[in-house]
Amino acid sequence: MKKSISLFLLFSILIFSCKTANEEEVEALSIATLESAFDTYKEPQITDRRFKHSDLQPLIKKHEGAFKIEELGKSVEGRSISSLDWGEGETKVLLWSQMHGNESTATMSLFDLFNFLEAENDEFDELRNTLRQRLSIKFIPMLNPDGAEEFKRRNALDIDLNRDAVSQISPEAIILKGTRDSFEPEFGFNLHDQQIYYNVGDTPKQATISVLAPAYNEERDNNEVRMRAMQTIVGMNRILQQLIPGQVGQYNDSFEPRAFGDNIQKWGTSTILIESGGYFGDPEKQYIRELNFIIILNALHQIATESYVQYTEEEYFDIPDNSIKLVDLILHELTVPLNGQDFQLDLAIRRREVNSGDSYYVNGVVDDLGDVQTYFGMEELDATGYRIKEGEIFSQSFENVDDIDEAEALELLRQGFLAVKAENFEEGQLHGLPILVLGSGEEFDSGWQLGETPTFLLEKDGSIEYAVVNGYLIDLKEPKDQSFNQVVY
Repeated sequence: MKKSISLFLLFSILIFSCKTANEEEVEALSIATLESAFDTYKEPQITDRRFKHSDLQPLIKKHEGAFKIEELGKSVEGRSISSLDWGEGETKVLLWSQMHGNESTATMSLFDLFNFLEAENDEFDELRNTLRQRLSIKFIPMLNPDGAEEFKRRNALDIDLNRDAVSQISPEAIILKGTRDSFEPEFGFNLHDQQIYYNVGDTPKQATISVLAPAYNEERDNNEVRMRAMQTIVGMNRILQQLIPGQVGQYNDSFEPRAFGDNIQKWGTSTILIESGGYFGDPEKQYIRELNFIIILNALHQIATESYVQYTEEEYFDIPDNSIKLVDLILHELTVPLNGQDFQLDLAIRRREVNSGDSYYVNGVVDDLGDVQTYFGMEELDATGYRIKEGEIFSQSFENVDDIDEAEALELLRQGFLAVKAENFEEGQLHGLPILVLGSGEEFDSGWQLGETPTFLLEKDGSIEYAVVNGYLIDLKEPKDQSFNQVVY
């Protein structure tokens, strides 16, 4: 009896010791540690989310030696698609980014991660050694270089690569499938961006990061492969809730038979989808870039230490579902004139990006009107008592766009002018003024109806107090700092 008790105690001590060591290993990756790693190793050559294949080649080349670099093949237009391999462990992990050419947030974070993994002789050596000894990691930082060239979703054939996992019409799809089959990773990370209009559940909180362990069949069953992905996501979510509480959503897990994430899960690789959404005041997604770095590094550590096993399927499904109920601006109870009558209604406005060379401008659109109580506005105004007033074009033309500054533009808005004219400008010239800039022969409409570009003044008791210019709300009494991405019309 005593021998049995002694064996039980010894067994219990061993379990406790293993658990404690595991907890200490996980605990080492504190928020402070992860943030410090990012701050130290952020890639300085990448400063915004629009970059091309050619911009990345010297950044890939500088990691020769620390990483095994291999050209996996070429895109439709002949651009190289490269992988970077690091680590010598038994557990294989594959990460691929920019399958959609205009979804580049995680690509930025991968180059930060390359800098981190290559470094040595600092306070992160123990973490690096754990990853190096236990993992073999293959990164594909830009799977769709032709799409990235034009900052568009699809490839040069206009095929959505994430709907080409089965037919494999595109060379890029063939490369990804071939890499997965030859490498045979236990874990895969499918790195994407989602619209900034996703919110979390029934809350107005923006879904800054969305996660998913994709389904591998129509029934959305669970198995060991998918379960590992779910558990790893729970650990990632715990970190995120400390940084962006309430801003993590679960992406729709309906099975898509053509998609890579779903099929790679089905082929036996535990697949984790990360979707980078929006974060207020971060249009270039530099903070979301940091979040990607943090959760990917955290996830790699979970996989290396197998600490993900502590989490449950129930915790995964506790992550709220995504919705897409956000708009940029809601005007509540606005008075609009039509056919000699006044109507009080709500306007829901979204501002969509339009590519322009290597940059972009914004095109505001009335997405819905009437009763929009099912939407959430990133900005909202109680417009009770305010009436739409059409604006005018300032009679004096300016020689160049640069001849008018923001203060002058705001003063013209207060006087009832919504547009100015410029004599000399380049086609597609961008500007950051809070007013429309037109070519010498152009006109504009003060739109407020469905599908129109919302540009009008808000008047109350005979006083112009606000302007809406191309979907941007401007407080004319107390203007705030904001960016205006506009084009000369």
